[in-house]
Amino acid sequence: MAVIFSGIQPSGTITIGNYIGAMQQFVELQNENDCYFCVVNQHAITVPQDPVQLRKNIRSLAALYLACGIDPEKSTLFVQSEVPAHGQLGWIMQCIAYVGELERMTQYKDKSKGRDAVSAALLTYPPLMAADILLYNTEIVPVGDDQKQHIELTRDLAERFNNRYREVFTIPEIRMPKVGARIMSLTEPTKKMSKSDPNPKSMISLLDDPKTIEKKIKSAVTDSEGIVKFDKENKPGISNLLTIYSSFSGKTVEELEAQYEGQGYGVFKADVAQAVVEGLRPIQERYEELLSSPELDEILDKGAEKANYAAMKQLRKVENAMGLSRKRR
Repeated sequence: MAVIFSGIQPSGTITIGNYIGAMQQFVELQNENDCYFCVVNQHAITVPQDPVQLRKNIRSLAALYLACGIDPEKSTLFVQSEVPAHGQLGWIMQCIAYVGELERMTQYKDKSKGRDAVSAALLTYPPLMAADILLYNTEIVPVGDDQKQHIELTRDLAERFNNRYREVFTIPEIRMPKVGARIMSLTEPTKKMSKSDPNPKSMISLLDDPKTIEKKIKSAVTDSEGIVKFDKENKPGISNLLTIYSSFSGKTVEELEAQYEGQGYGVFKADVAQAVVEGLRPIQERYEELLSSPELDEILDKGAEKANYAAMKQLRKVENAMGLSRKRR
């Protein structure tokens, strides 16, 4: 049994990209592992957030975790800010990180590009992400490929700490899905699908209704060739739709290519939409049940209690190794 940690920010609308790249993995992994799944709300405030909306987003994301299949009897689900050790270890990780390696992070470059002023936290949030992971002696981190660089930094920081002080941290391994690690935008299929994209047609939310899903997929950018074939370089739009279809149907991309041989994009897109609609239906129904239920609060309270116990135990080891505690433990 391995220890697994992963988290999603409660900012914007959760997309099928988040579901395929992360949440589907979580459900599979919880059956044979000790899993910690977190609503990383402290990461969300690296950019300004409306307090009322953020509060709603936190609750909505927690409900979606459960609706997607996270079982609180098998996994620990909690909100990051309700476990103070995350912020405390985040500061320690900042103290052993180097400015140069943080400036090289692709996401920092992308988000700070063209801005006159950016939050210091935009630069330093990777050490907080490292703290999230290292607090639980995490062995496996399931992520999409856009987060791979941050996990590599987490490994570097853990090794640096272990070499400088003493061996406290487990060095985590990266786990990426074989299919769907990076779901692309429906309007710009060479760009990742993002919940922060200002164009609503570019992504499918887990809470979109059937008509909206059908409309978005039917208007998805493809090409004029009319051949359903996986070719990321020359047919990024069709390749993206094949990945989405495969993830929701359980069929391989090769099976789908054979199924639509000689057929146009119209039939293919309609079937992709139907697969997504049917796949999301039970998730949406369970989400509505949970959103205003006291059951959700009870699950998050218990999750925070369990996470606090594990996190404080690890934080005490870190502080003792660094000499921060008054008495040697």
